[in-house]
Amino acid sequence: MAVDNDIFDELARVKESVAKALDSAKRHGASSAEVSMSKQTGLCVSTRLREVETVEFNHDGALGISVYCGNRKGSSSTSDLSESAIESAVKAAISIAKHTSEDPYNGLADADLMVTNPPDLDLYHPGSLDPQFAIEQALAAEDAALSYSEEITNSDGASYNSHQGLRVYGNSHGLLEGYPSTRHSLSCVTIGERNGEMERDYDYAVSRYPNKLGSPKLIGEKAAQHTIDRLGARKLETMTVPVVIDASLSAGFIGHLVSAIGGGSLYRKASFLLDRKGEQIFPSWLSIEEKPHLKGYLASTPFDHEGLATKDLTVIDNGVLASYLITSYAGRKLNMQPTGHAGGTHTWLVNNTVAEQSELLKQMGTGLLVTDLMGSSVNIITGDYSRGAAGFWVENGVIQYPVHEITIAGNLNDMYKNIVAISGDVDERKSTLCGSILLEEMKVAGN
Repeated sequence: MAVDNDIFDELARVKESVAKALDSAKRHGASSAEVSMSKQTGLCVSTRLREVETVEFNHDGALGISVYCGNRKGSSSTSDLSESAIESAVKAAISIAKHTSEDPYNGLADADLMVTNPPDLDLYHPGSLDPQFAIEQALAAEDAALSYSEEITNSDGASYNSHQGLRVYGNSHGLLEGYPSTRHSLSCVTIGERNGEMERDYDYAVSRYPNKLGSPKLIGEKAAQHTIDRLGARKLETMTVPVVIDASLSAGFIGHLVSAIGGGSLYRKASFLLDRKGEQIFPSWLSIEEKPHLKGYLASTPFDHEGLATKDLTVIDNGVLASYLITSYAGRKLNMQPTGHAGGTHTWLVNNTVAEQSELLKQMGTGLLVTDLMGSSVNIITGDYSRGAAGFWVENGVIQYPVHEITIAGNLNDMYKNIVAISGDVDERKSTLCGSILLEEMKVAGN
């Protein structure tokens, strides 16, 4: 498959299409409009049991158009970038707007918040889209896993993905900006068996840079070792004990905070952190900083989905909730300033108290290390938390044996306040860079 590697020519063409859509919206009577397009070209290869299962190319993207006729909004999209198709899509959006109810909170974000001279964040590092190369990467990872131990008896496969694309946003304030980006990943999933019982685990790497994925052999071997470590898992009795949440899960644990302080949850009054800005919700030593402009990071971006300039933000300041995450729509409903979070959060940095997870385990002494969570029984309105879990039982700071078929439960209000320590060995595959987290105690339901 021939791939156009001149991403910047493509970026210019998409910008031209966005400009045409904005001009068409103005000509057809829209009071304001915004147009965006994300376009992606890539390759995905999967293998299973050393055989190629799928080889998929994709080349997709659609132009999304939102028009405002006063306080009425209409949206449409088109993957056809011809002038006639763009014109038709704009007309459709305006027709929809004329038949929708007025919403006084609709509209573009304020012009003075728009990005100007967006920085180059070094997000574009294309890799090979040669299917043979991708097949070799996936097969090498899976072969290393299957050859690692006789206890690795099956595979759920390996996959290699490489994608390059672009994002363009423009609106009737005169903003028209875009940037290219890349994302590459390699993963392997294995199944192990011991004494008739089976366990499953995985490993993966993801990066903007293809040369930073690491060796397929290492990924396969880690997947196998993770699976072997889980063999012989036991059940626990119901108890209340200290818990360490592994760094691979801590981003998700902090992610419940993202949901609770998002503008949508706040104006719907569906958050346990409603009206809590300025209050201490974490220990006084804990702070969270958002850094959207770290070069090459997976969650870095120069502007959000409304064209607002992204900037450094203190979310948690010495345990105190310092900021909500507000879009322009939510900002109008809540009478708050937008914070540049249309489309989600950017890179979060969580401070730590110790260097390694091993230090947390020593500090915990006896308790539970959680390395896998299942289900999503987390109530953002009340903060109630209950999830299926698996991991390892720890005594005197040393892992003793794997455990499974347990549930951990608590309330996020208490869990956040009762964080005892955080390690510095963060999982850089996540957008929230946080190490393992030691919680003072949680209810563990077992037998």
